[in-house]
Amino acid sequence: MAISSAASEYRQRLFADDPFQELAQKDPEVYEIVNNFMFDEVVNNDDLDDRTRFMCNLATLIGCQGIDLFAEYVPAALKAGVSPVEVKEITYQAIDYLGMGRVYPFLKVVNQQFVAQGIDLPLPGQSTTSPETRLAAGEQCQIDIFGEGMRDFKSQGGAAQNINKWLVDNCFGDYYTRQGLNYQERELMTFCYLAAQGGVEPQLTSHAMTNIQKGNDYLFLIKVISQNLPLIGYPRSLNALRCATEAKAKVEEQ
Repeated sequence: MAISSAASEYRQRLFADDPFQELAQKDPEVYEIVNNFMFDEVVNNDDLDDRTRFMCNLATLIGCQGIDLFAEYVPAALKAGVSPVEVKEITYQAIDYLGMGRVYPFLKVVNQQFVAQGIDLPLPGQSTTSPETRLAAGEQCQIDIFGEGMRDFKSQGGAAQNINKWLVDNCFGDYYTRQGLNYQERELMTFCYLAAQGGVEPQLTSHAMTNIQKGNDYLFLIKVISQNLPLIGYPRSLNALRCATEAKAKVEEQ
């Protein structure tokens, strides 16, 4: 099969096993197309570093529920420089955006892969809040990320005020305040979760705006979308591009 030397080198450098080896004998043409596209044409399209690429890939695979490939990508991500704590935090934060029903299997896969890699569990705790401080810390986190307009968001929402409060104390107070990833990295992971699951374009545009405002500029987001495209396909990637373009225009209008 005509696998390019660049594709072979990249795969062998980062993956212990060929993630698509089951295709090699029974689907050789697709095996060739996928390898050459993902591991040569895409990864060599821009200057995104391996660590950032794999962080985004992991978040994207959780978002699209690509659990089999996620299992292959966890050890490769560790080899690319993503720390065990970062892998855990990417998986934990996904609970906010996909729910425990969809993330629980990925938590189990991470633990299985860590055990196979000889990584002691549990990892050191990363929480910075307590039951008494999580609400106030979550509100301050929202203000730090989104601005003063989020102050007292917990008290708004009328009959659905409980959900606004949970966004403050749970989504932000329990997760965003954790160590292991900074706000800029967490917003990038959120962009990847949302782009991958689809159907959440209003939230995706909003978080694209926050990414741009926090330093993940429009051209950077295009690189991220490009590197995730083989994992989620063209429709969701084009939707993400449209949302990022709309976000860029809104930020420029401010």
